Order: sequence, then structure tokens, then C-alpha cells
Amino acid sequence: MTIATAPASLEALAAGYAQARASITRTVVICAGTGCLSAGALAVRDALVKSIAARGLPVVVELKEEAHDHAPRDSTLVGVSGCQGFCQMGPLVSIEPDGILYQKVVVGDVEEIVAETLVAQRPVARLLHRAGGSTCHGQAEIPFYRRQKRLVLEQCGSLDPEDIRAYIHHDGYLQARRAWTQMSDEAICKEITASGLRGRGGGGFPTGRKWEVARVQPGARKYIVCNADEGDPGAFMNRSVMEGNPHSVLEGMMIAGRAIGAAEGYIYVRAEYPLAVKRVRRAVADAEARGILGDDVFGTGRPFHLHVMEGAGAFVCGEETALLASIEGHRGMPRPKPPFPAISGLWGCPTVINNVETLSSAVLILRMGAAAYRRNGTPGSPGTKTFALTGHVANTGLIEVPFGATLREIVFEIGGGIVEHGKVLGEEGFKAVQIGGPSGGCLTRDHLDLPLDYDSLRSVGAMVGSGGMVVMSRATCMVDVARFFMSFTQVESCGKCVPCREGTRQMLALLDDICEGRGDEGTLALLEDLAWTVQQASLCGLGKTAPNPVLSTLRHFRDEYLAHVRDKRCPARKCKALSPPEIDEVRCKGCGLCIKSCPVGAITGERKQAHHIDPDKCIKCGACVTACKLKAVA
Repeated sequence: MTIATAPASLEALAAGYAQARASITRTVVICAGTGCLSAGALAVRDALVKSIAARGLPVVVELKEEAHDHAPRDSTLVGVSGCQGFCQMGPLVSIEPDGILYQKVVVGDVEEIVAETLVAQRPVARLLHRAGGSTCHGQAEIPFYRRQKRLVLEQCGSLDPEDIRAYIHHDGYLQARRAWTQMSDEAICKEITASGLRGRGGGGFPTGRKWEVARVQPGARKYIVCNADEGDPGAFMNRSVMEGNPHSVLEGMMIAGRAIGAAEGYIYVRAEYPLAVKRVRRAVADAEARGILGDDVFGTGRPFHLHVMEGAGAFVCGEETALLASIEGHRGMPRPKPPFPAISGLWGCPTVINNVETLSSAVLILRMGAAAYRRNGTPGSPGTKTFALTGHVANTGLIEVPFGATLREIVFEIGGGIVEHGKVLGEEGFKAVQIGGPSGGCLTRDHLDLPLDYDSLRSVGAMVGSGGMVVMSRATCMVDVARFFMSFTQVESCGKCVPCREGTRQMLALLDDICEGRGDEGTLALLEDLAWTVQQASLCGLGKTAPNPVLSTLRHFRDEYLAHVRDKRCPARKCKALSPPEIDEVRCKGCGLCIKSCPVGAITGERKQAHHIDPDKCIKCGACVTACKLKAVA
């Protein structure tokens, strides 16, 4: 019998971990999410360990299991965590119990941190966050964190993601054990249904209903699949959970497996997420070694095994039927529905497919209870949602808010306002938010106070999607944004159905015409008609939602499209063919070099006075831009 099949094994592991930590008086945690790693977080960690040891202080980088290997008294533990969320300010270093969060830490800061904070017990003020003229010592004081409700992400920035004992110490796998040893499959489905949990992967389908459909299907073979093939531009929510708390995903899959009667599951991880792949594989191996996964789950005599599979590198594999085809070894292409996967999925067997955030939420629901979970969010969209907040916003990063939070709260309170040309602006700088990635739509200033949930977003032509949220300032061309997302979906179309394969190609060509000055009002009419056709006639959900960015920008920013086709002008000056150069009157000293370089005489002005360009004569050759040594022409 392995240790994990003993009735008290989880408690024993938690107690052993607590004993190993008993001699630790201070913990230094370096964010080791992908963003902070790319900024040199591990070099900071190594420098901290070296500096602490050089002062003769006991330092620990790994908590050993054997009692005789426990750390000496008054040790400092220097560890790593997953993404702490405040990506804009990484690398991040948290120090407890001091309640300190340092930002933008580099190796050159390490000696001062050790001398001032670890030895003299004083904060290094220059490394602390400042907001509204105040210095913030830790997360509780920083507006970015204070305005959030972090449930799924609560442990991502504190736990060591590669130590299963740390997860168990924080009540990990207790709910999986309860599900397998104390609850019936029907009771689990009822609890998830009562919570109102809806799929966090985009569609928002009620999770409990999906589990119940699969539960009542006949057959000995059923499967649980975790869709971790997160491919939306600007989205990194699932990646961060897998990197920061992979065991929560495994535990959610175990609960789902017990609910529907599955003995096997697959975690389909995007291949472009090597750190997530590594940590999830490690989590599965550690859970198997402890007997948590295996042939005899928690002594029940029932098996549950998990397999980690890297994605095929195609956006369409995020669509559930294409994902199943990829797992089966076929080309990732969608198939018509019905039958739905809950009835006939992987190898023709009932299959439940949920994304990372949905499965992690299932653990929370069993831990909190459905009624307590529903106290977060809105009646129709209970709970919280993670978003990847990116774009022209002061504080980019990974956030989690209750459903019902407004765009104003997210952009201006959590996000800190709009950034344009290095300046932080208020509402006057805000133009739009693209929510839901290439399958979503845009929200405008009119939607700043709209409570964000599945139904409210659908009512304005947008969607929650997986949780990408790209903030755009007033300097953004919305036609160019639509072209960007259409270029993505066109390249990623699997090509199986004509409406998506050819429709997205033609839509992109029409957008090219508009941005390059070849379009007219007939082009707009054709673009809109084609978008509706692709939306109605495409085979899968990705094809049906591909036109959303075009349709939503046409709805909310039609005047910009009309400026492109009627006036042959890009109001934001982002479309090069429609943006004649302009002369900055402040920078221009009237040297006359631009006048001499212009082949069509479009520039006029007296010497030593600011010059001007006639946009009707300008042929946009760029000669004046090249000639100007003061960079006054742009």
C-alpha cells in the first residue's frame, strides 16, 4: 500500500510539511511565472541565496521530507512561486512575515534587500510600489491587488508549484478525497449545478449540466479532458494557473472524473507553454508517486489516471471536437454537433471537456459550498473570472474579479488608467477594450459601467471568451484592430468548411482594401454582409465567432470606417496609406529641407517659421520625413 492510500495520508503529508517549515522564520518568494522568468527572476533568486549565505545566515532553497534533513533554526527560505499577477512590475519578490512586495527587482538590488530587510528589518523604499502619492508595502495596500477577488489565483503567487506537499498543506486534495470516498456521483453534479458554475473557456455552458449529461450515459469508458490549449492573442490565464497551481487542475479533474464515472483523463496543454507543460507533468508524476492518482484512488479500489499531451500548435485545437481529434491522433479539425462530446466524445465515449479555470473552480465550490460560492458574482454568472489585462493600460497583468465588476473598475482602478505616449490618462484617453480575443468583440466608453458577465456582454455583441482583455487608447485605429484579429483567424482557420476558409480570406482582403485606400462604401456593405454569412454558416464555434471583431467595430466605430472609405483618411493615423505626414509646429524650425525634398510641391512655409503640408497634394512618398533632421515630420 502506498502512503497516499492510508486514511490519514494527506494529513500526515501536511503535518510533515508543517514540521519542515517549523524552523523557517522568514520566507522570500520570487515570482517564477513566465513573465518574471524572462526578466531574470532566477538570477535574482540565486543572488539572494548567495548573499544570505555569505553573511553566515542559515538559508534553505528546498524543504526536505526526512526529519534529519530539516532546516536549522531561524532559517530563511528562498523559494519560487507561479505568476503573482502584477506582470507590469516584475520581477516580483515577496517577503513574509514582513508583508513586503518588491517590484522590478534586479540582481543589483539583492545586497541592499539582504542588508536592509533581512538583517536590519527595514524596507527598501525605492523598490516598493507607489500609488496616488503613497508608498505601498504589500499586496493589501496596492490598488492593483486590493480591488480584486482572488479565488482561483489565491495560491498561485505563494505556493511552490513544484512541491505537492505545499499544496496538500493548504488543504489540497481533501475535496478530491471527499468526492471519491464520501460523495455520490449524483451529489457532486448537484453541488456543481447548484453553484451556477459556467464554463470559463468561452461559451459559458453550465458545468453541472454538462457533467450530469455525461454521468447518466451508459458505458464503462468515459473521459475527462482539460482544455489547456489557450491560443488567444494576449491571453495567459490558463497558463498562469498551470504554472502557479497545477495540482488544483489535477484535483478538479479528479472531482469531475468521480462525478461522471471516468477512470482516465487528458490534459491537453498548448505546446508553446513549455513551463506549464513541465510543471503539469511534474504534478502528475508526484501525485502518482503519492498514490493520489493510480489504480486505487484513496483506497476505493477504483482507478484514475491522467495523461499530459502537448497541443498540435493550431488555434482550432482549442475547439473541443478538434481537440478530441488531435488526442486521437488525427488532424485537429472540428466535426458537426450533435452528438456532443458529453454523449459521444473521445473514441466515441462520453467525454467532459472543461478548461483550466473551470476545473480549478470546481475544487473551490466543494471547499466553500455552492451557496457560499454563489455569493460572488451575479445571479446569472456566479463566481469570479480571471482576465489577462494588457494593452494601453498602466498596470498590465493577470487579474481576477467577481462577475458583475465594471470595465471602469478594471481599467481605471485595477489597471491604473490609460497609458498614451508615456503619460497616464483618465477616461478621456480611453477608446475601447477588445474582450474575448479574436472570438470576442469590443466595448466602448458607453460600456464603462456595464456589469461584466456572460449575459450582459452577449447583449452588446461581445463575449467573456477565455478572458483576454486588450485595452486601447484613443490613438488606436479600430479598423486596423479588426484587420489584426481577422489576419489571426484567417491564418488559423483549419480550412474544413468553405464559409470560414474562404470567408475569412475575403474579409481580410476587404479590410486590406479599406486600410490601404482602395475601399469605398460598397466595400463596407460587402464586408458586413460577408461577416454575417461567415457567422451563420461556419461549421464550428471558432468560425462562427471569427467575424465578431469586425461586426462589433462596425457597430461602434462605423464613423472610422467611413473616414477610411469616404475621406481616404485614418483618424488615428495608423494606416500608412491614409495618413499623410504632418509637421509638428513646435519642432519645426523652418529650415526648408522638407520643401526642397518634396517632388510635388505640397509643402509651404517661410524660412524660420513652421511649415505646412497640403494633404490634397501630398503623395505620401516619405521624402520629407527622411529629409527632416529635427524629426518634426511624421
